[in-house]
Amino acid sequence: MPLPALFDALRLPVIAAPMFIVSNPDLVIAQVRAGIVGSFPALNARPAAMLDEWLHRISEETRGCAAPFAVNLIVHKTNSRLEADLATCEKWRVPLVITSLGAREDVNAAVRGWGGMVLHDVIDDLYAHKAIEKGADGLIAVAAGAGGHAGAQSPFALMQEIRAWFDGPLALSGSIACGRSILAAQAMGADFAYIGTPWIATPEANAAAGYKQAIVAGRAADIVYSNLFTGVHGNYLKPSIRAAGLDPDNLPQGDAGAMDFGSGGNMEAKAWKDIWGAGQGIGAIGAIEPVASRVEALAAQYAAAKAELAARIGLRA
Repeated sequence: MPLPALFDALRLPVIAAPMFIVSNPDLVIAQVRAGIVGSFPALNARPAAMLDEWLHRISEETRGCAAPFAVNLIVHKTNSRLEADLATCEKWRVPLVITSLGAREDVNAAVRGWGGMVLHDVIDDLYAHKAIEKGADGLIAVAAGAGGHAGAQSPFALMQEIRAWFDGPLALSGSIACGRSILAAQAMGADFAYIGTPWIATPEANAAAGYKQAIVAGRAADIVYSNLFTGVHGNYLKPSIRAAGLDPDNLPQGDAGAMDFGSGGNMEAKAWKDIWGAGQGIGAIGAIEPVASRVEALAAQYAAAKAELAARIGLRA
């Protein structure tokens, strides 16, 4: 199925993942100007009235850009801001909405009502079916190794099951941090690579200096998968867990019933503020660099990977 015209002029088939606290207007504007989809969670704009200011600024400063921007809405029942944030998104005719932690027909209908599009993130094929049945336009397959809240399935398994029945817009998330991985995502059937962690190590990101340095210094072995901090399984940097006085290799199970996405976390060390999320692809991130430079590098790597693959296929034909 052809992709919506919204994505016709992207420089790379990349959607920047919305990251709690980290994604701010500076980051989103830089991503869109660099030619990829930029996004942020509505909950990052605090107090709620600030969302209107953020959308005003982003809309003005990305006017005329080829790439669109997106807003992430947490549709879990504990998000008391959802209705107000949805109304603000409608005011600014947000072109792309990413929904998480539940799928709601009324939210999907509202977005389509103003001419927008909804991508819903899922961790398995069952949730993918539910999302489409409730009216999502497309899906984000969150596979093992993705930063923040993530699934546990191999991207090969997840993609083959979804693509067996769904031919609409589909992004893949999970350890994607270089141009070769963007091409690999497409080879598995994705339309887009959904990339988060590399944007943390940029000047534009709203992240502490120690967080950015930990991304640069880290490797896949420095990531732990746990549901302790929000009640939902996610990937976190071990050094930040140790700094909070916990043993990352012996974490207790979290309480899924204690999820609260209005407060930002369930512990004294608030999730995403003191406990740092990151994906397993951090080994590819060697420096803190501006968004524009990172996109430039990804584009060069992507082109080189396509040329290399073409040569390999040609040699074996």
